[in-house]
Amino acid sequence: MIDTDQQLASWLPRLRAAPWLAVDTEADSLHAYPEKICLIQLSLPGHDILIDPLAPIDLGPLFDVFRGHELLMHGADYDLRLLRRRHGFVAWRIFDTMLAARLLGHTEFGLQNLLGKLLGVKLEKGSQKANWARRPLTERMAEYARNDTRHLKPLVDLLRSELEACGRLAWHAETCARLIEECCAPPPPRDLEAWRVKGSTKLDRHAQAVLREIWKWREGQAIDANRPPFHVISSEAMIGLAAAAVRHHAHVRLPHHLSPARSTSLRGVIRHALEIPSSEWPVTPRTLGRRLTDAQVKRADALKVIRDHHAHRLGIDPSLIAPRGTLLALAHDWNQAAAGLMKWQVELLRE
Repeated sequence: MIDTDQQLASWLPRLRAAPWLAVDTEADSLHAYPEKICLIQLSLPGHDILIDPLAPIDLGPLFDVFRGHELLMHGADYDLRLLRRRHGFVAWRIFDTMLAARLLGHTEFGLQNLLGKLLGVKLEKGSQKANWARRPLTERMAEYARNDTRHLKPLVDLLRSELEACGRLAWHAETCARLIEECCAPPPPRDLEAWRVKGSTKLDRHAQAVLREIWKWREGQAIDANRPPFHVISSEAMIGLAAAAVRHHAHVRLPHHLSPARSTSLRGVIRHALEIPSSEWPVTPRTLGRRLTDAQVKRADALKVIRDHHAHRLGIDPSLIAPRGTLLALAHDWNQAAAGLMKWQVELLRE
């Protein structure tokens, strides 16, 4: 495990000279809040190494090396977002094996499935939910982590060859570039509507006001305890408490697992929330549906026929070409909607 500046510096010349770098990360989203990157896995010709971002180590030189390479990754979405958010890193170019597999028509595109099916490599699943902030790592965890990048190069070579053979290599390059663009854009301001958890729309406005305050309380408790919010109280329980509080005027039964201190704190939050004036209760956002003309409906149907024809011919998921919402947007205003598509998608739909 590389956990000092001196150790990292000794590897940098080899990393810079490497013809390829395979990269993955492990985070602690199941065990801490907010989540952080706990491990960086890196493979290059002849070596599989682990880097400890939790150690007092300057990762800037490593990310400088990354910016000079095409990074081989699998399902890079989460990793790219986390690297951007936590370390300000934006990749130059990637080859994502999950995207490649989907563009080739694979319906099971997890890394374990692809390695087993295409390379005959069987990986162990045991450490998927491990606490990656643990130190030292167990040997089983370390081996699991190394396997996430160890076999990416032969998998990339195979998938790249197949993409080139069927004329989809440029599609993949454009899709990977779009992924980098989407994942590495500056993070948006904190979502003021994040409290609207699944099921919240079933509550009336008064109960939604209570739910909003309970959600804020849960966020604070999670950050203070460095534990994921669902460890404090589940979203389902929050919704039930909000509804019961309004119905029974704050006389509610709290979950048994809450500590006395948390129970006292939460009861205070609920009492305060019930006193919020109705003028400050949440208003459910209106979704402005787009009413299509008869001609536009026919155009959307025609686009679906074209999309499905190409998806069947290519053997890929139709939603890769365009999901239903995109078809409706194209039918409403082709020029505006097409500007948000990739070139290969537009080429398939432009008939």
